[in-house]
Amino acid sequence: MIREWFDPAEARREGTRPDYRFSLANERTFLAWVRTGLALIAGGLAAAQFLPPLPIRHLREIIAVGLLLLGGAVAVRAVDHWARCERAMRLDQPLPASRFPAVLALVVAGGAGLLVAAVVVEVVG
Repeated sequence: MIREWFDPAEARREGTRPDYRFSLANERTFLAWVRTGLALIAGGLAAAQFLPPLPIRHLREIIAVGLLLLGGAVAVRAVDHWARCERAMRLDQPLPASRFPAVLALVVAGGAGLLVAAVVVEVVG
């Protein structure tokens, strides 16, 4: 499957060509996921550079590294999902289901909760 990430001609040998509008929509979705990954990476760099030292030891670094890793995971997941969807369209199969958006939303919400807790501890303490 990884070969399809780097050699789209390989994927074009299977099945039939889908309507180009569907392929372009799949590509736009991929690009949206890549933008999300870049935003998470930027947030990780911002956290590392601009957050003041937090009351919980190394919390700033944990947040920064978590955001950086999450951004990288989103980018890898984006290309994998793009390739799987493109293959499914060519083979006239249902598009692959994904739990990743729900997992990403829960992780981001959990990270936001950690930041809120850190701010409250800083303000109260």
